[in-house]
Amino acid sequence: MFVRKFYIADTHLMHERLLGMQPRQFSTIEEHDETIIERWNAVVGNDDIVYHLGDFAFGLAKNADRVREIFGRLNGRKHLIIGNHDTDKKGNLHPGLASLDWAARPEHALRTRDGGHEVYLSHYAARTWPCSGYGAYHFFGHSHGKLPGYGRSRDVGVDLPDVDFTPRTFDQLTKGMAE
Repeated sequence: MFVRKFYIADTHLMHERLLGMQPRQFSTIEEHDETIIERWNAVVGNDDIVYHLGDFAFGLAKNADRVREIFGRLNGRKHLIIGNHDTDKKGNLHPGLASLDWAARPEHALRTRDGGHEVYLSHYAARTWPCSGYGAYHFFGHSHGKLPGYGRSRDVGVDLPDVDFTPRTFDQLTKGMAE
């Protein structure tokens, strides 16, 4: 079976305040979360790989059971690149996320290959990244569409129009980027 890779960032599941801060087009956080789950599962198969580039969920201390329930409903083998909302006040991965069945140990950054290309994954944007001078791409989150890409880097957050709250493939995300 052919396995596909997908990328997404900043889902902020259960982050009700975010609806007014960004803003996002949903009337309730439940509608927001259910839309993300529905769109995720519409494109991601059970054997596919999803790299989530941080800020998976919010309110982990009081909502650990809900986070686990949502995580279990999402298709694919999920990898977490740690974001600022994924840690406790001391910078440690929140226990509610650490206890989930990630495909690999969550990391602050990760290098992978996709479609024959080197891809550097981080929650935060970088001006340079490993192999950036040799054609590598860089996907990031955190900026919620407010920070334009640079060279072969780009925001893959759910708020971007071409991401639209749906995990996207390398080809979809790099369409129109310089080769």
